[in-house]
Amino acid sequence: MRLAVLDIVGLSESLLGAHLPGLTAFAEKYGRQSYAPAFPAVTCTAQSSLTTGTPPARHGIVANGWYDRDSAEVRFWKQSNHLVRGDKLWDQLRREIPGFSCAKLFWWYNMYSSADYSITPRPLYPADGRKEFDIHTQPMGLRDALKRDLGEFPFRAFWGPAAGIASSEWIAASAKWVEEHHQPTLSLVYLPHLDYPLQKDGPLAPNIPAELAKIDRLATDLIGFYEARGVRVLVLSEYGISPVSRPVHLNRLFRQRGWLQLKNELGRETLDCGGCRAFAVADHQVAHVYVNDPAIRHEVRALLESTPGVDEVRVPRELWGPGTATERAGDLIAIAAPDAWFTYYFWDDDALAPDYARTIDIHRKPGYDPCELFVDPALKLPALAVARFLLKKKLGLRGLLEVIPLDAARVKGSHGRDRVPPHERPVLLGSRFPVACAEDVHQAIRAALG
Repeated sequence: MRLAVLDIVGLSESLLGAHLPGLTAFAEKYGRQSYAPAFPAVTCTAQSSLTTGTPPARHGIVANGWYDRDSAEVRFWKQSNHLVRGDKLWDQLRREIPGFSCAKLFWWYNMYSSADYSITPRPLYPADGRKEFDIHTQPMGLRDALKRDLGEFPFRAFWGPAAGIASSEWIAASAKWVEEHHQPTLSLVYLPHLDYPLQKDGPLAPNIPAELAKIDRLATDLIGFYEARGVRVLVLSEYGISPVSRPVHLNRLFRQRGWLQLKNELGRETLDCGGCRAFAVADHQVAHVYVNDPAIRHEVRALLESTPGVDEVRVPRELWGPGTATERAGDLIAIAAPDAWFTYYFWDDDALAPDYARTIDIHRKPGYDPCELFVDPALKLPALAVARFLLKKKLGLRGLLEVIPLDAARVKGSHGRDRVPPHERPVLLGSRFPVACAEDVHQAIRAALG
């Protein structure tokens, strides 16, 4: 038995139906379930629960990024698999199935894992300050072979204002390529397309049916490809997307209380996390709040609990007990109301926003920024701004591609809450193994391989 697991990001119970005819037919034939999302219901946490079969208390991934207390730095979207504690799915199966091999295609924490074949987005960062789009693979030679046969990975379609179906199409093509050349026992394939329109426009937007049709065609074709080669297929998602209308700016509230330490860098404000008395690392509908000054902890919690848009405050030690998760997490975790989400914004005057605020910069921002999916409507000729930037880059000059808006109200979809209505829960299609949570889905994958 061989198996392919397609991770269709943002797929929820409510989206199945007429606009996803292929996936709906697949579900009716082979099984359809929904399950409670991991907490937080974000990519890195959910995937770590799926691949280890354990909760964050054991695997330690408490968000897509967190504040490293030792280095006094916020670190988002790190890629080393060593960050994930515990026994991984492919290692478990390798011990149990003779000749087992695994392809891990664009699932996160994909660098330096023990999977046999892996592909992950990884730009190059030359010493002159440039950023060149690329991928990282294991084995390393896989990178050149894939780019020779499939062309360059369309990185701009993977994240940013141009994000769209092209990146998922390339990933699907790479999955077919790996299957044709290596026939892995288990293929884990990440298809991110729905994440973009659902966050930008919200699940109720009029353009969503057309976006559903795109991923349905792609996924149905990939399912047919695998089934024709005798490979069983499961389809899953990590979370559903909730419609939102209220951005909540926790760091601006902390600034009003005098808890932030800000630094003037060449006329722009930056957040000096190590010097703050308290600050928030925002990640969709969850925010880790780090309290460097224990004397104000009760005051910080009281402020959070009285803030409109904050639904609940949890304490990591009570949630996860002692261990890596609690060490990485904030001292408090704020959970947004169903229609709200958290920004990382800490400035009061947009003219003083840090230089990265209007750029696509997922690593330097001290929090997740879905506004990176938009082009600032205030730009009269955004294409010209991009062209000027690319020309300067070609000439070896440095510059900022400042095209991202600072209007958080534009964002209409978010996720992160674990307590969501049934229609917003993530799904498992293709299996009747009973699942109630992400850890159960791990067992369903194992069961599908016998």
